[in-house]
Amino acid sequence: MDDDKRTAAEVADAFGRAAKSVVRAFDERLGDRGVSTPRSKLLAEIDRLQPVRSAEVARAVGITQATASTLVDALVREGLVTRAPDENDRRAVRLTTTKAGRQQARSWRADYTAAAHEMLACLSRDEKKQLTALLNKIGDHLA
Repeated sequence: MDDDKRTAAEVADAFGRAAKSVVRAFDERLGDRGVSTPRSKLLAEIDRLQPVRSAEVARAVGITQATASTLVDALVREGLVTRAPDENDRRAVRLTTTKAGRQQARSWRADYTAAAHEMLACLSRDEKKQLTALLNKIGDHLA
């Protein structure tokens, strides 16, 4: 195996380990909210983009439409999100947050930001910007 391929594999391994650690840390840190991190992130995106179609919010969060649909069903049952017909397309629905959903989304975002700040405290501001640019570059390449 040539050196470039070996280095790419090392980067992929480090990325995978870091990604799992970050997800686990967020779940542990934010689990006391009673809502899973994926559901919370979906709720926060609905709040930010509303009124929004399920497919659009799924794309924004980086999950499949089927997963988004399951999570939205739970958010609707909990009274955090409502569905309304799309004025321009009768087949589509738009999602909006309820008052309780807006409060939970804002609270979760504040906790998420604080947790991210603590978890990434080992990096300088410039390193965080560089890492963000590199991760976005990888994401764009794979999209």
